[in-house]
Amino acid sequence: MFFFLVCTTFAPMKRILLIIGVLMMTLTATAQYDFLTAHRGVIQGGYDFWVYTPEDYYFSQERTPVVIFLHGASLCGRDINRSRRYGPLNAIARGREIPALVIVPQNPGGAWNPKKILDVLDWTRQNYPCDSTRVYVLGMSLGGYGTMDFAGTYPERVAAAMALCGGCSLKDVQPLGQLPLWIIHGTADRAVPVSKSKQVVSALEAAGNDKRLRYDWWRGANHGAPARIFYSKKTYEWLFSHSLSDKGRPVRRDITITQGELKGVYRDMPRNIPKPEEIEWDKEE
Repeated sequence: MFFFLVCTTFAPMKRILLIIGVLMMTLTATAQYDFLTAHRGVIQGGYDFWVYTPEDYYFSQERTPVVIFLHGASLCGRDINRSRRYGPLNAIARGREIPALVIVPQNPGGAWNPKKILDVLDWTRQNYPCDSTRVYVLGMSLGGYGTMDFAGTYPERVAAAMALCGGCSLKDVQPLGQLPLWIIHGTADRAVPVSKSKQVVSALEAAGNDKRLRYDWWRGANHGAPARIFYSKKTYEWLFSHSLSDKGRPVRRDITITQGELKGVYRDMPRNIPKPEEIEWDKEE
């Protein structure tokens, strides 16, 4: 620091002004990317949403992957803060490191709209440099439906997807076979029956279109049990291992996430993390 001050003290005025200008540009660019920013009303008729930027984002930018999280029906509404109650943003707040741009739209109500989700992604790409070949989507319950609906509508935009305790609203689910997809559902789910996920799996298997598909039926697990996945390091390791540039877009199968190992995931986090029984999940059908 002393050397820098001495050099600038005796440097020509133009050099001093140049250094000041560079410093101001750096500070301005850094301030542009707050760690967590709420964007309201930036897309006419679209979703409000959060964008989280990882700590080293200013340096990674175009190499930064993107994670889109779609929440369940219990978090729908106009209060954007509700979407932080569980999921990746809550995991980050509790200490889980996710080295990605994390986009969390707020659904005011009803089914997730794939086009509106795409609008959020495109707006974010225009305003936050990122790696467009490494865009991932995951969601739970209504968000599980939204995940498959979005990935099945735009399979060329999603590097990998993870759908928890949901289903699919698309008439044709075959485009889901074009990308690595991991479906997880509890067999004791009374809010969204496991049969909803099994319908998708059966359709892909019947068409011989399941080479990129993974699925797990968690025996005896209720609707809230899969929420633990958002807090697991393995979840993001699996997602980030896929890219649109992968030849043939193979699915990674060597990373496993079992119901048993996730029972202890909350012990690795601060004690005030919400447990499944403390969260207001979607009401039973």
